[in-house]
Amino acid sequence: MKNIINFRLSCLLFALAISAIVVSGCSTSKPTPAPLAGWKVYYNHEPDQAIVKDYQNYIEMLSPEEKKFAGIGQYYEDGAGQHAVEIQIPLNGTWRFHILIYDKDDKRIKVVKYSPGKYRS
Repeated sequence: MKNIINFRLSCLLFALAISAIVVSGCSTSKPTPAPLAGWKVYYNHEPDQAIVKDYQNYIEMLSPEEKKFAGIGQYYEDGAGQHAVEIQIPLNGTWRFHILIYDKDDKRIKVVKYSPGKYRS
């Protein structure tokens, strides 16, 4: 009788351990939130020359491989006078975005790098 109880307890513990492994192995991480959520695409206006010069210099400082594929995505504004430029880099099956954020005086105040996902080549 004692052996049957020990066997059942061992089976139960084994099943719980397998369940824990399956559940933890199948969980997905939360996607990275878009750093420009709430900003609006700036369709009707090209950025000021100070911003254009800055993002061109930024692209020149990238690695040769990144620089080869870097392109400007969208221009953004936040409604409070700040602007942002999205640099898109498709590299080795992964999109890489560099977001350059500028204050009201067109001075870069922040760079956010993130990967929104993969692409098919």
